[in-house]
Amino acid sequence: MSLNRYEQTMFNYWQKEPDELNHWKNKVIQAAKTASRPGEISHVLERELWEYFAERSQHVPLFRDLSAGGLRRVSLLNLAEYVLRLWGPPPKNRKPLPPLMS
Repeated sequence: MSLNRYEQTMFNYWQKEPDELNHWKNKVIQAAKTASRPGEISHVLERELWEYFAERSQHVPLFRDLSAGGLRRVSLLNLAEYVLRLWGPPPKNRKPLPPLMS
């Protein structure tokens, strides 16, 4: 999975800011516990990530530099899906296939 500049910048920022990282890990874990249709959780997280980026771009120079020409909405869906895979519950195991008869 590849992340766009915004997503990669945000993920790298979290690696240097443990409080922010813990906040988002906990948010992802809690979101993953909700019973939702497949993909719905990542879309909810994506909207929250954008709100976070828009708010933090006023205070974090790295984020501000990305939106130097004005804040334009970009997709953060790949980041949402990535952190859901990274910090969410492990995928459910499939039932093993029955052995083949020869």
